Amino acid sequence: MAKNYTKIINSLPSSVPFVGPETQERLLDKQFDSRIGANESVFGPSPKALKVMKDEASSLWMYGDPENFDLKIEIAKKHNIKSENIVVGEGIDGLLGYLVRMLVEPNDNVVTTDGSYPTFNYHVNGYAGILKKIPFKEDFEDLASLSSFSKKLRPKIVYVSNPNNPMGTFNNKSEIQAFINEVPDDTIICLDEAYADFVPDDDLIDINVNQENLIRMRTFSKAYGLAGARIGYGIGHKNLINNFDKIRNHFGMNRVSQFAAIASLKDHNHLKDVISRVKNSLKKLEEIAIKNDCKFVKSSTNFLAIDCGYDGLFAKKVLDNLISNGIFVRMPFTSPENRCIRVSAGTDEDINFFEERFPKALKEAKIFFNY
Repeated sequence: MAKNYTKIINSLPSSVPFVGPETQERLLDKQFDSRIGANESVFGPSPKALKVMKDEASSLWMYGDPENFDLKIEIAKKHNIKSENIVVGEGIDGLLGYLVRMLVEPNDNVVTTDGSYPTFNYHVNGYAGILKKIPFKEDFEDLASLSSFSKKLRPKIVYVSNPNNPMGTFNNKSEIQAFINEVPDDTIICLDEAYADFVPDDDLIDINVNQENLIRMRTFSKAYGLAGARIGYGIGHKNLINNFDKIRNHFGMNRVSQFAAIASLKDHNHLKDVISRVKNSLKKLEEIAIKNDCKFVKSSTNFLAIDCGYDGLFAKKVLDNLISNGIFVRMPFTSPENRCIRVSAGTDEDINFFEERFPKALKEAKIFFNY
């Protein structure tokens, strides 16, 4: 049967970008006490969204609107743009897959940051693109090097996340705008802004739907608490957006999720409340880090990268201990960022569990390495 698969498929390992907490729970044969590793919003969706999901559950016999018409109208209101400049998809992950499918052919260059969001790399590999990776620069995405490589290689796509995952750092609006201005016109800039709702609007660059080589991606998975509903959207020039219609899954959106996203956009108070609770949670995590003689990377997201004080092997030992003791967290993949563990904002109970078990994990790791 191997001969029936494409050369690309035969060349790739069978893998997933992330090992889910459910997989780890099955291996451990127990549930986590605290699920603060996937940057989900433990504070949940808007009560209005929950109500509409319940009310619309009986309509699941119908497909969702393949044009996402009503949802795009509400997104357009949020950003003061036209609905023709919006594409809706199955989370940013789904939209990244469509973007790569639209643009990348075998051996096409694609530029990204080494250690940044791995799902993007997963899609590029799936279409046999050539990934050119730039190291982080002091835990920030190195915009100068990314633009320099873009000028040199003329890649199909240059990917930037801002705020960044997995470090939580944020390149300011003047830096981002300068980067956008420097990238060649024949390279599509994919600006992943999954965590933009945690950043004041005035700190973000203005939305420019007239620039043909820029797409900005947003999600309902973080501040809106709808990670399981799988709703993301992209903002861009209408010509770029129209091309998604050539290849996207037109019935990929869940009907109930569409209604939930619309209700979420209208519930401004819930969004403000979640942002406030996230800030309070991160403040507590910062205090826990300091209490345990650890540093942290100042975050503009809903998670905190805590520097465990040594290298990636040490941090992995800390992480493994936390996981085995009921605390689900993750860590960056590349050095030196993998000196950290990444902890999502949580409820008071979540943070209390982490505060109790983090020092024990640090202590056991130090004993193991004889530090």
